[in-house]
Amino acid sequence: MMGRYGRIAAAASLFLLPMSVFAAGYGAAGCGLGSMVVGPESGIKQVFAATTNGTSGSQTFGITSGTSNCGDHGLIKTSKEREVFAQENYTSLVKEMAQGKGENLSTLASLYQCPAANHQEFGAMVQAKFDSLVVNDQTTSTELLSKLENQLTRHPTLAKSCNIKQAALD
Repeated sequence: MMGRYGRIAAAASLFLLPMSVFAAGYGAAGCGLGSMVVGPESGIKQVFAATTNGTSGSQTFGITSGTSNCGDHGLIKTSKEREVFAQENYTSLVKEMAQGKGENLSTLASLYQCPAANHQEFGAMVQAKFDSLVVNDQTTSTELLSKLENQLTRHPTLAKSCNIKQAALD
């Protein structure tokens, strides 16, 4: 019984959303994986879209990162996210860069939106360029990322497969 009333309440709540969501290119369920599957079609299909968004967590991730039909800008600037990550994980990140592999290095590659298939190549590149990326103990995380982005733009494969440009919120 409770499930039936929950579904009815969910469907009813979809009709209470402002019409501005439709102007954004997705339906009443909002952006996320559900909107990519269902689209802006109205009616009961939006309940499916909302359920898909909620169970997959794609809507929360999409809003944060600007993916999954949630617009071209996330709430968090991609460049700022990289900076915070590099600053918070600097010591272990530098060690992994010297080795050419590691969890933090793989996360950094993901923050540059490099496909998982290119993470090993990303690691090999930073290992090969380590001396120019980390000049001495005085290299800051911001300088490290700047040098890394410079190397990524010059790399024949990674320049095409990763997203090096920095996102900005308008």
